[in-house]
Amino acid sequence: MSTENVSIALVQTSCTADPRDNLEKACLKIREAAASGARIVCLQELFTTLYFCQTEDYGPFDYAEPVPGPSTDRLQDLARELEVVIVASLFEKRARGLYHNTAAVIDADGRYLGKYRKMHIPDDPGFYEKFYFTPGDLGYRVFDTRYARIGVLICWDQWYPEAARLTALRGAEILFYPTAIGWASSEESQAVRRAQHQAWKTMQLSHAVANGVFVAAANRVGVEGELEFWGQSFVCDPFGQVIAEAAHQHETILMASCDRSRIGFYRAHWPFLRDRRIETYGELQRRYIED
Repeated sequence: MSTENVSIALVQTSCTADPRDNLEKACLKIREAAASGARIVCLQELFTTLYFCQTEDYGPFDYAEPVPGPSTDRLQDLARELEVVIVASLFEKRARGLYHNTAAVIDADGRYLGKYRKMHIPDDPGFYEKFYFTPGDLGYRVFDTRYARIGVLICWDQWYPEAARLTALRGAEILFYPTAIGWASSEESQAVRRAQHQAWKTMQLSHAVANGVFVAAANRVGVEGELEFWGQSFVCDPFGQVIAEAAHQHETILMASCDRSRIGFYRAHWPFLRDRRIETYGELQRRYIED
């Protein structure tokens, strides 16, 4: 086995209305993942709460906390004890009246390495995130952890090739996507459900192929209000081949091995980074090109 092989775990669970219970459950799952050999563990989006963005209400603002703060303190102790890297998505209170959807990254020695603030914020039926979250202002970031150089993006970021590209260009070897996505409970058509899920999955597989990186998406499961989260967390290699995938309805610790030495192989055979015509892409900064 390559010395560059790193074992990762995606924690796919349901949540309750009690943030303390959810944090304890996440810590237990991180322990289980570490016991199975995981070196990097990624939790799902907003893992300490129910997905409260289905409605616009002032109550959920009480869930927000500083990052770093109480939850990251607990996770830092756990990371240090288990010698694992933890990616944890939290509702960040930056200041009074200023909130973000944020992922904290904690290294295997317990050090807080920093955070990524979700850049793309949806505002759709059942996903009213603009009511709660200010768009991220830290840019696209990578984190040099003990086991790999990783990038973190969050849920709606999954649909934007620019986000994956810029993170990969900073040297990310694995893109982690903490996620909370599902079907409307009122959507009974199995064909529509399959199409929605397939579009989500295909988009992320394309990020892996176009950038020559591993992609790992950690989704939640369970029914909350009008949403049935579809789970199906997965890891794919830089050729877009799925190497591990969870079921849609079960809580799972999804394990996968990522051999980072293969990134060079993939990029040599499909040299997309070499052939980019960077001098022609300036118009990507325009909202729409009408002329």
